[in-house]
Amino acid sequence: MRITSQHEAVTQIATLDLGYTRHMLRALFDLPIPEAGEACLASPDLSEADPGVCRADGAILYGKGEEKFGIIVETQRARDDDKIYAWLEYIANFRAREKCPVCLIVICPNRRVAQWARQVIDTGHPKLRLIPLVIASDNTPVITDVAEAQSNIGLAVISTVTKSEDPQINAIIAAVQQALYGIDRGLAWRYARYISLSLQGNALREWERRMAMKTYPYQGDYSASLLAEGEARGEAKSLLKILGVRGIAVSDEVRERVMACQDVATLDVWLDRAFAVESAEALFD
Repeated sequence: MRITSQHEAVTQIATLDLGYTRHMLRALFDLPIPEAGEACLASPDLSEADPGVCRADGAILYGKGEEKFGIIVETQRARDDDKIYAWLEYIANFRAREKCPVCLIVICPNRRVAQWARQVIDTGHPKLRLIPLVIASDNTPVITDVAEAQSNIGLAVISTVTKSEDPQINAIIAAVQQALYGIDRGLAWRYARYISLSLQGNALREWERRMAMKTYPYQGDYSASLLAEGEARGEAKSLLKILGVRGIAVSDEVRERVMACQDVATLDVWLDRAFAVESAEALFD
């Protein structure tokens, strides 16, 4: 399955600030996550020591010692029946690696996909069944009050994505726009960016309209990041065009790495190399 920027953005919302995510998950599912203390991103590579690859979208480890609690974050924008088999493997491998309880959270912006993701997965072993915990439009609140959004900013941001087709989406967007002003400025513009990547249609147009107003300082950072991203994307396209004109084959892996790079200085180096390399992979040597 091709990983899109929209897919990645939803996962990033859930793993951007682990404290806000802790508060969100405890509110939605009353999980036994430690109320405070240590939290870190865990490796999403949940493979065993064999050639097979088992990689979740995101993984979080809360607490330490006997209080550790693991969270696997998956974003699903479409039905993928292979996940019925992979999700249990993710849980088993993370649990074995960290020696702690582990919970699977699946974020589904689409209602039909959410219904699919909530199905009971019968593993075949007697009484061993997996029921994923799903974050979707039907179990996230409509938050139009700024104070409420500020009290649980992680939930307010994720609800903006899951409620994108709600009749009150403009009021939801207005509330989260103002609520982001109350948190760290750098964190606010990153949330704003991921919201932009996660939304579609009318909701995206309303969000972009409000971001263009630059009412709050973090929105200026957001606009600057868009300009930098546009410059990097232009460099990346030029680089790939040079390789194409020279008849250099470009694999999907190379193309994705080039287009994903946001550092203009790095792209400049690769661009210079594009005129001389004998293979696309040699760009990165």
